[in-house]
Amino acid sequence: MTTTAARARVVHDDTVPARAAWSAVVREGQLLTVTDLHGNQAADFLLYDAHDTSVRYSAPDTVQAQGNIFLTTGSVLLSNEHTPLMTVVEDTCGRHDTLGGACSKESNTLRYGHHTWSQHACVENFLAEGARHGLGKRDLVSNINWFMNVPVEPDGALGIVDGISAPGLKVVLHAETDLLVLLSNCPQVNNPCNGFDPTAVRMTVTEPPESDEG
Repeated sequence: MTTTAARARVVHDDTVPARAAWSAVVREGQLLTVTDLHGNQAADFLLYDAHDTSVRYSAPDTVQAQGNIFLTTGSVLLSNEHTPLMTVVEDTCGRHDTLGGACSKESNTLRYGHHTWSQHACVENFLAEGARHGLGKRDLVSNINWFMNVPVEPDGALGIVDGISAPGLKVVLHAETDLLVLLSNCPQVNNPCNGFDPTAVRMTVTEPPESDEG
């Protein structure tokens, strides 16, 4: 008699604290699950080919190819060479942002005043975490913001508003090639993207389920 049982081996299972950064190599065929543990927490996200970091996530290629500025189930994250990097295979939130970018000391100062200059920001997270892998400021590109709500009005105006996520919602991505993944668990407290209270997210990397015969 033959039975089939799905088993997924966990490669990484990390809780990323509020305001912290995270990185990992996700191999071709593996699944990466990003879970919003407490709700309304923006998770800034960048992708690079693990073997050639000059090949990296491209927001323009991704948006143009799918004809949509939002990401959800079925979205393919494309590189600057128009090659697939990851595919969204499950999304319990509904949509995710490609336009809002990463907060920085400079943008905080411009938007919210000079008193915010000392506040930690996503660009600083990306620079610190990227440096561990030989990346620098020139390697930062427009990023994805998982769980962040950036609606676009008919006149083209956009703004960062209260989130549409909730505790336990997740997005699951399938790696189409070997990838270096960078994440900044957004520290922003000056707009509603984190509900003015940054919280932890969970990053889980698993091997795809295997079938056993018995």
